[in-house]
Amino acid sequence: MAIGTHIFRNSSSDDKELKKALKNLLGFAPKHLPFYIIAFTHRSSNEQLESNNERLEFLGDAFIGSIVGAYLFKKYPNKDEGFLTEMRSKIVSRQSLNEIALKMGIQKLIRFNKHDKMLRRSNIFGNSLEALVGAIYLDRGFDKTEQFILKNLLYNYVDIDDLEATDFNFKNKLYNWAQVNNKVVDFITLGESNEAGRRVFTVGIEVDGELFIKATGYNKKQAGQTAAQKALEQLGEVVE
Repeated sequence: MAIGTHIFRNSSSDDKELKKALKNLLGFAPKHLPFYIIAFTHRSSNEQLESNNERLEFLGDAFIGSIVGAYLFKKYPNKDEGFLTEMRSKIVSRQSLNEIALKMGIQKLIRFNKHDKMLRRSNIFGNSLEALVGAIYLDRGFDKTEQFILKNLLYNYVDIDDLEATDFNFKNKLYNWAQVNNKVVDFITLGESNEAGRRVFTVGIEVDGELFIKATGYNKKQAGQTAAQKALEQLGEVVE
């Protein structure tokens, strides 16, 4: 699906281009364009708008969680709460939504500080997908929001059967490896810095008291998961 990369200007032709891109992405035409412009505006952008997409991200996150939860409840009538919660967490995880957003081509629509290399490695695209869902709700209501999440997100970009066998909790997977191999694994915070006005954390993993690998992230949890994923890959463990 081709989506234009330079569609945020002030001319009517640019508005038409954005509407066309959104119609291709959503499967229906948007009515109120400003909702979507805000949804694709990250706080790092230099655009002089009254707000960024963080409030819409909050709204979209709520709808994705509830609609995916209802879908799983109906799909697995005999599964317990623990299974349903884990499956929902896999689908709506930052990593999963970020990958879905990239497959959709949403990264081509987002306005952000492209000179910030850390942002490109963060979950900014998945966050913008959540904001897009919030924009859809404000623009077209619940039915269109549910339709987008089920059809355009779940059915097109999520393999539910494959997801059942996938473990996104790299920390737990690393701890399991340590237990099987009689190793001691510890996560330690190595430092904190400031990049482009944002705090960046460095988390390291010690194996039997020796530093094995380290990674960075915009919070300790993200940095820890990234470090665990890198550690598993270096150890030759399968990371799905």
